[in-house]
Amino acid sequence: MAKEKGRKLIAQNKKARHDYLIIDTYEAGLVLTGTEVKSLRQGRASLVDGFVQLSDAEAWLHNVHVPEYSQGTWTNHSARRKRKLLLHREEIDKLQSKSQETGHTIVPLSLYFKDGRAKVEIALAKGKKEYDKRQTLREKQDRRETDRAISAVRRKQRA
Repeated sequence: MAKEKGRKLIAQNKKARHDYLIIDTYEAGLVLTGTEVKSLRQGRASLVDGFVQLSDAEAWLHNVHVPEYSQGTWTNHSARRKRKLLLHREEIDKLQSKSQETGHTIVPLSLYFKDGRAKVEIALAKGKKEYDKRQTLREKQDRRETDRAISAVRRKQRA
C-alpha cells in the first residue's frame, strides 16, 4: 500500500478570518477514532462553531462537527464530541499564557490530511469589533479595485 503524500483539505473556517484578527497559527495532530477518520476521508466536517480549550496542560477541540460514518455500526462516534489535540508542551504553555489575555481565544482555521495524518490548523486570535470588520472588508474591496485597474491598463498597453 502506497503512503499518502501532500495535503488534502477537508474543511475550512472562513468565518474565523472575518471575525477574528489572527495573531499566531499552529499545526496540531488530532486523536480520532476509526469511524471519525473514515468520515473525514469522505470530506465531511464543519469547523464553524469550533473552539479550543486548554485544561490540565492539554488542548481540547470542542464543537467541531464530524458526521457519523454512514457504514459504521455500534462503534460509531458521536458527531460533536471533544477531541484531544496533539501539541508540544512549549506550544501549549505559550497558548495558555497568551489566551488568558483579554479578548484572546483559540479557534480552528482548517482541517486537513497531511501525509495521511489528520491535522488541524489552530490560531491564537483576538475578536474584531464591528468597525474592524467593516474596515477589513473596505481594504479588501479597495485592493481588488486597484488590481482590476492595473490589469486593465496592462491589457490596453499590450493591445
